[in-house]
Amino acid sequence: MSARTPPLGPLDRSRPEPLWHQLAEALRARITAGEWGAGFQIPTEDQLCETFGVSRITVRQGVRQLEAEGLLRRDQGRGTFVRDARLIAGDSGLTSFTEEVVRLGTKGTSRLLSATVVPASEAVAAALGIAEGDDVNRIRRLRLGDDEPMGVQTAHVRIDRAPDLHIADDDDASLYERLRTVYGIVPREAVEVYRVGSAAPEDASILRIAAGTPVFVVERTTHDHEGPYEFTVSTMRGDKYEIRSTLRTF
Repeated sequence: MSARTPPLGPLDRSRPEPLWHQLAEALRARITAGEWGAGFQIPTEDQLCETFGVSRITVRQGVRQLEAEGLLRRDQGRGTFVRDARLIAGDSGLTSFTEEVVRLGTKGTSRLLSATVVPASEAVAAALGIAEGDDVNRIRRLRLGDDEPMGVQTAHVRIDRAPDLHIADDDDASLYERLRTVYGIVPREAVEVYRVGSAAPEDASILRIAAGTPVFVVERTTHDHEGPYEFTVSTMRGDKYEIRSTLRTF
């Protein structure tokens, strides 16, 4: 047992935090410390009730909290399991991939696949507000979380906003950070479109999945105060990426 995670046992009823919150903290500690890895089946409700000295309602509240955070998944009739680490989109600010995976406690890295100047396609030109055939920077990268392939991202950046955009010598640098520090481009907002597609053979090989496997295809157009400057198409593994949104009444 890790020194960071004391043995599970009865909860401290003198603490101000609700019992369900304390229970969730205790379970979360084992997941984040790696003691309960992906696919690990956590104790049953009865076992958790006995271990923590609480009611079923308290156990269910604590477990539901970790389900909402994406740490646990419930399989009907089988039990509750630790989820695979994955990138979760939704309910977040405007961040880069690097920032997103760091926020989730995952080591995010990139592998540069290509960095070239190409003529803008019709779709790229429309997104960036330039003429079809105009030159754009195209940066194609493999995105990894804890060294596992998560997605292939192809970014198109207006060449008039970022001339001589070279990243070959620093594969792991965030593109957003490079644009900010070198060109003074600070993102203000982005529009994203999500759809389900099938992995093309080239992407499938890179992502270590079979061609035709369902994937998320994400199109993102990013703007600063001058307008759109980046259009990115991402192919994300369906088993490593999910979308979660919070819906509220007003």
